[in-house]
Amino acid sequence: MNARTESTELSFTEHLASNRYYDRTFEVEAVKVLPGEYYASTSNMVLVTVLGSCISACIRDREKNIGGMNHFMLANGGNTDDANSASAHYGVYAMEVLINHLLKLGARRGSMVAKVFGGGRVMSSLSSSQIGERNSEFVLDFLKMEGIPVQAKDLLDIYPRKVYFFPSTGRALVKKLVRLHNDTLIRREKEYEARLSEAPIAGDIELF
Repeated sequence: MNARTESTELSFTEHLASNRYYDRTFEVEAVKVLPGEYYASTSNMVLVTVLGSCISACIRDREKNIGGMNHFMLANGGNTDDANSASAHYGVYAMEVLINHLLKLGARRGSMVAKVFGGGRVMSSLSSSQIGERNSEFVLDFLKMEGIPVQAKDLLDIYPRKVYFFPSTGRALVKKLVRLHNDTLIRREKEYEARLSEAPIAGDIELF
């Protein structure tokens, strides 16, 4: 594959998370990764996200202790059987942008391992499209194709998840949110899905 050049249209879709805070439970710096964001680090910190039908891939160089997390949803439109459809491109972009950042930090592809989460059927409006199932299948197929072993996974089901990932150690904690007390998660995912459907792939994008 060839090197990727990021397009202007995609730059807002997957970008570096900026919501930083101090996690008093784990007593470390934390970053909240929202839909369409990612983060990579070499520091002793925790990356946090809440997932519905979206997917989070936590990828780490097990030798150099460099890791990161993304949070993505495949586009709901287009021909899902077409490798060049918007859904395939957005999913690939979300994975590649994280891997590229890890490589820039010094990680090696041959040392990367992954843990993947999400794909829950939590929005009734998306049940018929099986978006959670498609997302889950996509991320596993992508990692297999890239030769990145999946160390752990928690996919599908009907509940949202809160995921804590420690990039320096690879530790991951998952909490099933059986009772969601507000609609923030669903609203965020719907807004993200709308942005994806309104922004077609454009510009010079090459995969590697």
